[in-house]
Amino acid sequence: MIACARHLMIVCLVIAAVPIAAAEEEDAELEKLQKTLEKIATSEKKVMVPMRDGVRLATDIYRPKGVEADLPTIFVRTPYNFTKPEKYTLRIVTGFVSKGYAVVVQNERGKFFSEGEWEILGFPRTDGYDALTWIAGQPWSNGKVGTIGCSSSAEWQMALAATEHPAHAAMVPMAAGAGIGRVGGFYEQGNWYRGGVFQMLFLSWLYGVQNTQRPTLPADLSQDDLVRLSTYFDLAPDMPEIEWDTAIAHLPLVEIMESVDGPKGTYAEFIRRLPDDPAWYEGGLYHDDEPWGVPSLWLNSWYDISVGPNLALFNHVTHNADDPEVANNQFVVIAPVTHCGFMRTEEETVVGDREIGDARLDYMALISNWFDYWLKGEDNGFADDTPKVQYYTMGRNEWQSAPTWPPPDAEPVTYYLDSGGRANSLFGDGVLSTEMPAADTPADTFRYDPTVPVPSVGGGVCCIGDAIEAGSFDQREVEARNDVLVYTSKPLEEDLEVTGTIEVTLYVSSEAKDTDFTVKLIDVYPDGRAYNIDETIQRARFREGYDRQVFMEPGQIYELAVSPMSTSNTFAEGHRIRIEVSSSNFPRFARNLNTGGKNYDESEGVVATNTVHHSQAHPSQIRLPVVKGH
Repeated sequence: MIACARHLMIVCLVIAAVPIAAAEEEDAELEKLQKTLEKIATSEKKVMVPMRDGVRLATDIYRPKGVEADLPTIFVRTPYNFTKPEKYTLRIVTGFVSKGYAVVVQNERGKFFSEGEWEILGFPRTDGYDALTWIAGQPWSNGKVGTIGCSSSAEWQMALAATEHPAHAAMVPMAAGAGIGRVGGFYEQGNWYRGGVFQMLFLSWLYGVQNTQRPTLPADLSQDDLVRLSTYFDLAPDMPEIEWDTAIAHLPLVEIMESVDGPKGTYAEFIRRLPDDPAWYEGGLYHDDEPWGVPSLWLNSWYDISVGPNLALFNHVTHNADDPEVANNQFVVIAPVTHCGFMRTEEETVVGDREIGDARLDYMALISNWFDYWLKGEDNGFADDTPKVQYYTMGRNEWQSAPTWPPPDAEPVTYYLDSGGRANSLFGDGVLSTEMPAADTPADTFRYDPTVPVPSVGGGVCCIGDAIEAGSFDQREVEARNDVLVYTSKPLEEDLEVTGTIEVTLYVSSEAKDTDFTVKLIDVYPDGRAYNIDETIQRARFREGYDRQVFMEPGQIYELAVSPMSTSNTFAEGHRIRIEVSSSNFPRFARNLNTGGKNYDESEGVVATNTVHHSQAHPSQIRLPVVKGH
């Protein structure tokens, strides 16, 4: 999703506290990069680039010394502070300048030294388009611009791609889910929803980023004065720390930002919108009825909120772009990391608590070759030699490649939920099997109380403060709850690779007018450890489409197609496949208060008695994309 507040990193990395020795090493590298950049680059800071409405955006420009013309350009737009570049920014800038590129870094309007008012979805099309026009018109430009960035620095690229700007030669969107409105089976409207349920990540992010009240500098201030002021007055707000693990539980939802004295406006407005509200289709989100005009190298990760919509968009562009050159030049890499964590893979990579082996990949070489091909016209064989899809298979712990997503040899295998009517908790009798349940199999029932929701432990999350740590963690504590239904396969007799899109169909009933159903896919180790692979949710009122609300009748059984999941994981011999089903996963997703009301403006809910049916007449199931022979 959007990203780690107050940081510009073209790869947007969050760096944890490090020991003193490591910190000193970090400082030494930073100093070295700064000195190198001073030697090789001509730098112009705080150039005020005009947009079509006269608003000017603060822009830093770096060019190789002594080169005055025919420069390809790497362009980054961001809402974060880049006045004092951090290590990863400097690596990118230094690396590309040394290879003969100009690098342009620009703040979005209303952020730091850029003029105007900031809006989360307001100006990526027009401002992005105007910035490309300005860059391509500079005497040092060769007319070709490549865009790059992670999270917020990627999301604006989605809408820009729809404008088909002639200078936009290539792009590298990394973890760009919050720029996607509707694509395929996803109606997320910028990661705001999953399955019609509000995703709680925007609270912490908006708290840190949406600071629309700030000092305004005189319009006639000279560039020299802007540069001078930025050395000691960078306009970066110092927001009070919030314990989000506590604050996020506030009800009603619409008042959470107000309860922490956060910025008004966007959050309260957006949370009132339904998934198919016409307002989502205005502004900066990309929707799948629009064109796409740019060759793209997509970087995504398995433990990120946006992997599903990004892969759906990758497929959509591949199959639907009008220009064959664009359609045939979509490439994707999926890493086993958390949000924007691409550069954090190691020889012994750990994501959450799960060890997943040597997940390293030379991303910078990949990105560099990509831009050399499209912006410099180098005949380096990228398009012919690079697999369309590169993905890391966890469990098997290795990189693989395929010509399509999902891989062509992935075939759906149906696993059915089954029990003797007591699948509640890890200690129940829930079974996951490829055999259809009996005709008279009893259903499983649990009570969902929104005042004591099932807690989120890990998962594909981002930007949620200290409320959740992203990644893969042992789920047995969660599975011990009586309001979690647990269905587990027999130990596998051989390795089973699951790679692709995972579909779930549940047959459910409830005594409430509306409720949610959650699903979690788990890899169970021989010693009992139960690591989460992916999770999803579906709000019952949206089961017939996101453009309508249809409430439940007590005791009536409904078919529920749950919002899809995506992964690549090998369940090793001796491991078991497990499915968790419940009605909450909080604070990953907002709680349904079960009343059938608006939910966002309610402070009290009711307990829902929910039932999952599994029989020949109502075959609740999960369809796993299994790659044979792996």
